[in-house]
Amino acid sequence: MIDIVFKLVLAYLLGSVSGSLLLGRLKKVDIRTVGSGNAGGTNALRTQGKLFALGVIIIDIGKGALAAGWVPALTLVSAAPIPHWLPYACAALSVVGHCYPIFYGFRGGKGAATLVGTYLVFAPTLVLPMIAVWLFTIIFTGFVGLATMITGHAAWFVLLVLRGTAAMDLVVYAFVMAIFVVYTHRSNIVRMRDGTENQNTRLMVFKKS
Repeated sequence: MIDIVFKLVLAYLLGSVSGSLLLGRLKKVDIRTVGSGNAGGTNALRTQGKLFALGVIIIDIGKGALAAGWVPALTLVSAAPIPHWLPYACAALSVVGHCYPIFYGFRGGKGAATLVGTYLVFAPTLVLPMIAVWLFTIIFTGFVGLATMITGHAAWFVLLVLRGTAAMDLVVYAFVMAIFVVYTHRSNIVRMRDGTENQNTRLMVFKKS
């Protein structure tokens, strides 16, 4: 039991290591004070450039993968069997940690990159289709937040259809995390409703004249 609690806490703390805030400290900028104020990859790209954003994404994806694959497998007090739900719980806590990091006043990002990192462990073949759905939505709408929310729900739907190769635990995990991603993007939903949400018009196929 001690092992399990330690691993859950470790997964959350790992998620709390924010790529944008860590690199921002080296650059002497708090990304939460510029652009949209969000400590995620999109705001990092818009305000700090491609190289900075790449570093942020690598860190945020990496910690999700570590939380899902490495943390549950650690041997601490005993070498007891790993409960079937523990990898998913650790993965989920890393995403929660990213969004509400204890190291940064519980003000973090929206969880998308870290969630992708967990899928690299649980269902690596799902990642490319997820990226395709994300790009397709941006191309036709220009809304990054909307693309992220749709992609999150596309993940559990695809896994449900492919139940022959996907455990039900993974389907449930994907569904719960898709709901969580919608919650973290609630401000984007409000801005889309109000017509004030930023659009990436450079990638859009159909643009308003």
